[in-house]
Amino acid sequence: MHCLDCRTGGTNSPTVGICRACGAGVRAAHARIAPPTVRRGSPLGAPGEAGARRVPCPGCAVAEAPGAAVLAP
Repeated sequence: MHCLDCRTGGTNSPTVGICRACGAGVRAAHARIAPPTVRRGSPLGAPGEAGARRVPCPGCAVAEAPGAAVLAP
């Protein structure tokens, strides 16, 4: 699989991940590691937390950033 941003720019670069939000292939230089916290457990007990990671593409990383503008239809 090739990086979508590179491919639309006319080059081919192998991917290191897939953007979970949009499904685009992402190469290492375009990858933005986002450290979400995953909460798990029973609704009645104390929840546990675990570190996780995801690799959003540059476009989704900007859109998901705190303070990002929300476009209304």
